[in-house]
Amino acid sequence: MAMLWRVAARRFPVLAIRDFRLLLADRLLAPAAVAFSMVGVSFAVLDATGSTADLSYVLAAQIAPSLVFTLISGVISDRVPPQRVIVAANVMIAVAEGLLGVLVLAGDARLWQMIVLETLNGVGMAVFWPASQALLPKIVPDPLLQQANALSRLAMNGAQMGGAAVAGVVVAAVGPGWAMTVCGVGLLGTIPMLLAIRAPGHEPAAGEEAGMLRELREGWSEFRSHSWLWTIVLQYGVVLMAWYGSFQVLGPPVAKAHLGGPASWGAIMSAEALGLIVGGLVSLRFTPRRPLLVVVCMGAITALSPLSLAMRWPLVAICLAAVVIGVAMEIMVVQWSVTLARNVPPGKLARVSAYDALGSVMAMPVGALIAGPIAAQIGLSATQYGAAALMIVASGLALLPRDVRTLRSPAADDATVPPAVSPSSAPSA
Repeated sequence: MAMLWRVAARRFPVLAIRDFRLLLADRLLAPAAVAFSMVGVSFAVLDATGSTADLSYVLAAQIAPSLVFTLISGVISDRVPPQRVIVAANVMIAVAEGLLGVLVLAGDARLWQMIVLETLNGVGMAVFWPASQALLPKIVPDPLLQQANALSRLAMNGAQMGGAAVAGVVVAAVGPGWAMTVCGVGLLGTIPMLLAIRAPGHEPAAGEEAGMLRELREGWSEFRSHSWLWTIVLQYGVVLMAWYGSFQVLGPPVAKAHLGGPASWGAIMSAEALGLIVGGLVSLRFTPRRPLLVVVCMGAITALSPLSLAMRWPLVAICLAAVVIGVAMEIMVVQWSVTLARNVPPGKLARVSAYDALGSVMAMPVGALIAGPIAAQIGLSATQYGAAALMIVASGLALLPRDVRTLRSPAADDATVPPAVSPSSAPSA
């Protein structure tokens, strides 16, 4: 085992950084736990109410808090050590999912309780994202950012794949209550690892004023100064709205009616996670000259999600489509994260990431709220076809600005291999 670790450390110099290893451990446990929630919540609602409209309301409650708390987290995460913000986020998610799991196990979960607890879950998810984006550049030097992003996301996606597969079996065998309870316990287990990370907060410059509104304005000014940034954020606002409504909301009802139920949905989630793993492996070496072209095109590929369900493909074919989508999304996320880290000042990265997350997800509650009622009127397949068309059109329009087509990656023109990093020379190690 020690020999394997030494070989891996030589192959991936970023593993020499102590804080990165701690983060990697967190990104194994937390996504595995969250995967139990991803499968459990939808089937808890469907078992309790049998209504796609009710499922829309619950899943919209997960996303709605991002409209406020993402921006607040962006400001806080640019000032205090971001790992502490992630701890707060994980505690909120653990409490929400653990309590909901207990209510479901007791047979006393009501719709309003699900909405309230999933709102708390949504606050935790909103707080997590800007802090997560700000943390990695604080503990990893720039030459190793792509390697660190790819490895950390490989860990996350591998854990999610395993978690989703097990969660589907658990939900099918003993019900969604146990799945959500596992989620809560698992997230609490990440806290010691996160608290051991020594990434610093931002030290204000001499004479630099603090203030929530001033810092939000500063982050907004940086965000809107990059046309490529806000264009792609708008694209993914539409793509994610259509995907969330047509796949996340309407997917479980299709699985329940035509594919065999929760175990099949868990298999689809696992297939997507497998694709994310493959995409992460590709991202260790793939450095496109024009990364934003890749990011935009991957948004169009996501249309396969609703199309595969609308056309009632066999489960195996849907899983294969999910693998393809996972590969595309992972390549997109790695290229986008690295592009942001290289083109946005570190002291503003969490706030810019907050506006990125807000713009990308602000329409998702709309997708969640309207998907169920629209499907009730025109049918599941027609709604999913419409969502796929919307995703393709939005991706095509995102190619119009010149910066999206021309921004180049400096790493693509650099043929040198990143130097090995020792723990003593790495930030925060």
